Amino acid sequence: MGYDFDAVINRRGTFCTQWDYIEDRFGEKDLLPFSISDTDFQAPGPIREKLHEMVSHGIYGYSRWNHETYKGAIAGYFRDCHGVEISQDWVVYSPSVLYSIAVLLRLLSQAGDSVLVMQPMYDAFFRVVQENDRRLIACELVDQDGHYEIDFEDFEKKAAESQIFLLCSPHNPTGRVWTKEEMDRMMEICSRYGLPVISDEIHADVILGENRHITAASYQEKYPVYVVSSPSKTFNTPGLGGSYGLLPEKSIREAFVSRLRNQDFLNSVSLPGMYAAIAGYNQCMDYAAQLSKYVLGNMRYLKERIDGEMSDLGVRFTIPEATYLAWIDVRRVNASDEEIQKALIATGKVGIMPGKTYGGPGYLRMNLGCPRTKLADGIERMKKGLLEI
Repeated sequence: MGYDFDAVINRRGTFCTQWDYIEDRFGEKDLLPFSISDTDFQAPGPIREKLHEMVSHGIYGYSRWNHETYKGAIAGYFRDCHGVEISQDWVVYSPSVLYSIAVLLRLLSQAGDSVLVMQPMYDAFFRVVQENDRRLIACELVDQDGHYEIDFEDFEKKAAESQIFLLCSPHNPTGRVWTKEEMDRMMEICSRYGLPVISDEIHADVILGENRHITAASYQEKYPVYVVSSPSKTFNTPGLGGSYGLLPEKSIREAFVSRLRNQDFLNSVSLPGMYAAIAGYNQCMDYAAQLSKYVLGNMRYLKERIDGEMSDLGVRFTIPEATYLAWIDVRRVNASDEEIQKALIATGKVGIMPGKTYGGPGYLRMNLGCPRTKLADGIERMKKGLLEI
């Protein structure tokens, strides 16, 4: 099946965070947004058809997630897409990936414990660690001409001071796909120092070019690893709710489900989110492949435009290995981060996230999960803003 990622669909007036509430992030209305990480693409047909069927049924009562159809779809996805056999018993439902991380932090560590993360990082990681009374220890990734690498000497030093490791794989915002050698080394170090690993793999299906995602689930038989993920980034369904965790350790799994049901009273699955996950994993992985190809085209187009029209302004860009998030280097632009944002917003009328939000000052994070016509407009606006500095 072919999918039309060039189609322009008006999202205004749908209570859309990216379009309708852009002022909340940038302080000004009517900007062209490249901010929050959802896409401007329609969910694939089989998901929409299943949702139409569900809506037409007309009864939306309390529903269960703990059954073979849901858990089997997730197990089948890991088998077919990642070559990893997982037990359906490991699968637990969760309302969101961040909810899963918050609960696992509380189950696997104590208040005041240190959580090792990589910086720059997904901005919610700052809050989920600190608001759960844990201390954040950041291992700074090293920018080697646009390719980020792990300083393993620093990583091991900080692992020795930490009680848990929170991994983002693939990495947001740099777009790194960790190699098997890197994964092996991270897991071995964490095991040596007794750190359980929580691996957020929500971007695992948007892999660009020949890169290959190594899921942390492939280490779950040997190390204490807990994978949390959702198909929502892949199929653009975050508004439907729902995610899952793979929790091999029975005591942790039972404690997680008890928290879900008996303390937070999230007893019923999001029905549309569950149907979307089942249809997505069972019928729509061709969409994920075509999405990745289209996003790679967007990345190449952005690089061509930056190299040809903005390199003299000090802008640099390296195509990432994964995600639809472009991590743009503006450290050589003759302006501060604040001045760059002011120019982009006031002159360019474009909303692109400042890198300092993710612990990476001197960068911009631009969402390229959009039709190329929107991207072309955004590039013109970005250039217009930077030319005014």
